[in-house]
Amino acid sequence: MGWKEAAEPVLTRMPSVARPEGHVPFRRKLGWTAGILVLYFFLTNVTLFGLGTVEGDFYGQFRSILAGQQGSVLQLGIGPIVTASIVLQLLGGADLLGLDTDDPRDQILYQGLQKLLVVVMIFLTGLPMVFAGNFLPASDAVAQSLFGSTGGTATNGVKTLIFAQIAVGGILILFMDEIVSKWGVGSGVGLFIIAGVSQQLVGGLFAWQGLSQASQDGFIATWIAIITGEIQLGSGSVLTPTGIQDLLLGTGDILALVTTVLIFGIVVYAESVRVEIPLSHARVKGARGRFPVKLIYASVLPMILVRALQANIQFLGRILNSQLGATMPVWLGDYTQQGQVVGGVFYYLAPIQARSDWMWFIGLTPTAVEPWQIIIRVLVDLTFMLIGGAIFAIFWVETTGMGPEATAKQIQNSGMQIPGFRRNPQVIEKVMERYIPQVTVIGGALVGLLAVMANMLGTIGQVSGTGLLLTVSITYKLYEEIAEEQLMEMHPMMRNMFGGGGD
Repeated sequence: MGWKEAAEPVLTRMPSVARPEGHVPFRRKLGWTAGILVLYFFLTNVTLFGLGTVEGDFYGQFRSILAGQQGSVLQLGIGPIVTASIVLQLLGGADLLGLDTDDPRDQILYQGLQKLLVVVMIFLTGLPMVFAGNFLPASDAVAQSLFGSTGGTATNGVKTLIFAQIAVGGILILFMDEIVSKWGVGSGVGLFIIAGVSQQLVGGLFAWQGLSQASQDGFIATWIAIITGEIQLGSGSVLTPTGIQDLLLGTGDILALVTTVLIFGIVVYAESVRVEIPLSHARVKGARGRFPVKLIYASVLPMILVRALQANIQFLGRILNSQLGATMPVWLGDYTQQGQVVGGVFYYLAPIQARSDWMWFIGLTPTAVEPWQIIIRVLVDLTFMLIGGAIFAIFWVETTGMGPEATAKQIQNSGMQIPGFRRNPQVIEKVMERYIPQVTVIGGALVGLLAVMANMLGTIGQVSGTGLLLTVSITYKLYEEIAEEQLMEMHPMMRNMFGGGGD
């Protein structure tokens, strides 16, 4: 008996959100999407009961990608979902699962396996975070009030309560994603990334803490203070090396604004670059169309998988450091008292997340790190993102039915053909193989390069480059999907062409 037969009783009984039986009106889809978005923001503001004092966000710059909120019920964000996707992508890419996603039975098994893996990842991530690394410390006051003491048993009791809350949050965000995918517009994972990054961007632009705390102000408030003379650049003179540095990289932070605008422009332009393969209907004379193969064919979503893999590697390093302490080999990871890695394997595998990680030549980087170490780290991050982006883009295309073979079947089933070629799936597949694999690799590597460059130069609101990249691309695709939904709502016949079914 194969693994599918053995696991089927469990995987087919995994709880799931029912699919709509008929067409869901566009307004109702928007309603479901807006409702889930409101619920997401509400849950990010529900603080974990029993939590002690937490310094900083454990995920740091990865928070832009993994969504959620430090110290809230959604502490884990979409991390377990993304990590489970990585495992499935790797297993599927190596053809170890033996699942045919065109088979309805195998589709159910695949979805059940994905949910089971998400639950496993919630435990594998949440348990070390609460019990091993002390990243979510228990409150002594709560331990005293609940158990009458602050000893080991009481503390572990509070930690168990904290873990139960973040586990519930992880399950909730899984079903919230499923609701959006089946009843709303777009995907829940994309929606949560947009929500988190947009919040940071708006704060980075418009936050106003008062002129006495100008360093915490947003970009606009800071520049108002500069123009009115409340803040001086470069010790009173901009026309000095110190003043120019302060204008571009310091208080003025013009480079962050330029980078943010450039990322917006490049992503929107890249989304519009495509190779269009002409199509004609086999039976309806004059009916023609085009199949677009975009430059970013696999979308930027595979980049979430690459960054999440890096986040998990750094998570492992911090867990090892918290457990081994001074006995941890320096070659493996050299950590400061604040938990920052400054040497060893984990340092070189850590992504460049800000200008201060690499601009040693103008004094932004701590002197504890040598220039040659920084150069190696930059090269490793760039290589990781370029190769990882290309590999995960290929896996993404193959597992989501966007590969040459699956695309050829879709074109064949729609009654279309490529003019000048026989109406045969194998012939169409050979034509698609001229474009899709190459464009997938180039697009995946390009997205990886853009993500690294945006991180290195900095953005408004200290949003990670990958987070900004994802937000712009997902928003662009969401706009296209909304336009398509509106078109099908106005012209019901179009729904049948797009496979939407009838009312």
